[in-house]
Amino acid sequence: MLAVLILLGLIVLMEQRTALTPKSDDEFFRDAFNASPIGIAVENLEGQPLFANRFLCSMLGFSEEEMRSKHCVEFSPPEDAEKDWALFEQLRAGLIDRYQIEKRFIRRDGSLIWGRLSVSLLNRTCPLVVAMVEDITPKRTAEEARLRQAAIVESSEDAIISKNLDAVIESWNASSQRIFGYTESEAVGQPITSLIPRELWDEEHQILERLRAGERIEHYETIRITKAGRKVDVSLTISPIKDPSGRIVGFSKIARDITKRKLAEAALSTLTHKLIDAQEQERTRIGRELHDDIGQRLALVAVELQQLHEDTLILPEIRSRMGEFEKQISEIAADIQSLSHELHSAKLQYLGIAGAIKSFCQEFAEHQRVEIDFKTHDLPSPLSPDISLCLFRVLQEALHNSAKHSGVRQFEVRLWGTSDEIHLTVKDSGAGFDREAAKESRGIGLISMEERLKLVNGTLSIDSQPKRGTTIHARVSFDSSSDSAWAAG
Repeated sequence: MLAVLILLGLIVLMEQRTALTPKSDDEFFRDAFNASPIGIAVENLEGQPLFANRFLCSMLGFSEEEMRSKHCVEFSPPEDAEKDWALFEQLRAGLIDRYQIEKRFIRRDGSLIWGRLSVSLLNRTCPLVVAMVEDITPKRTAEEARLRQAAIVESSEDAIISKNLDAVIESWNASSQRIFGYTESEAVGQPITSLIPRELWDEEHQILERLRAGERIEHYETIRITKAGRKVDVSLTISPIKDPSGRIVGFSKIARDITKRKLAEAALSTLTHKLIDAQEQERTRIGRELHDDIGQRLALVAVELQQLHEDTLILPEIRSRMGEFEKQISEIAADIQSLSHELHSAKLQYLGIAGAIKSFCQEFAEHQRVEIDFKTHDLPSPLSPDISLCLFRVLQEALHNSAKHSGVRQFEVRLWGTSDEIHLTVKDSGAGFDREAAKESRGIGLISMEERLKLVNGTLSIDSQPKRGTTIHARVSFDSSSDSAWAAG
């Protein structure tokens, strides 16, 4: 339509030209021809350009002289040339007197652009053709991008949903139907709360407030509900949609069904719990055997040696050797007792977590010949056996690692509580390590600490730098609404 209007405008301008115009007809036509905001070429019926205006030359990257030396199909990509010439031949044969298509043009530098081509015979008696080309590359590029985006959205395994500022659904892809059960026609126009369990509506309100403030929410795990009423675990990534002026006009949401992953995590957690329980039972059994059986038998041997040592009939040199054996047996018995307490500390049950940790730090310091500064405060009491045992095992693992790898002999242990968490830190000022490298080669001890903490809703963080020491920090959530009393440790 634009091409037709421009052609008519050129004709009107020529017809209305006054006698005052000092230019010749050819000059006036040439000026109007070159002033056109779209590309124009006049061709003969063989498809050879006779004239080309500046806009067309600029659009295709050729000079007018170069344009005149070419055939019209040379401006088409090779795969399009045959189809383009077939249309031109219909014009030549008089089967049509005009046509319009959107096609690709190849520029001098080999790049491609899109144009809307309008081709017309000047009239039946004049063997000339006018070709007008409007550059629609930006429009086609945007349309192709939109189509690619739409294809990605439809082929995505994730639900991709858009909603307006009032949280009403505006778009709904195929995976949204697969995950939630609603067809596009059923979902579009409905409030997003149709996918949300009623008990989570306040959560959704808070999410909307964050989005309206311009915040982007990533990998937020929550629950959604299907058309059939089945609850689905999902991971949400939600972003504000902005218009060109930057004003928020809606929100886009990607919802990934993580139900299978959650089931697998639950199964793994159950298995981990069972393995840790089995490990603790075995620790208890071995610890008791070491303490009650082997420790007692060694004590009896020590007593018998003591009696023999006091026998005056035994030669002095033999009594001296027996005294050495008695000392060695006492040291072995002490080591066995220490190992027994590490495997199973009855003090944890009778003294509580603060008393058990204090006692362990003293025994560990004496056995390893190190110094441990232990302090505790604001600890909730009583603490559940699971949390107490978890923190005790984390302390043991952390102290053993520090004593083995830090290169120092002084350590700091802190145990305290806040209104909703229990904290345990083990700190040294030793060799430290590169945390990124450590992530690639996590040992069994680190994995064990993390898995134990997960079972009691806890987390583990490690702050370390080479030659600047290491701090192991365990946090466990604590229900402050329980009947537990608060006491200084």
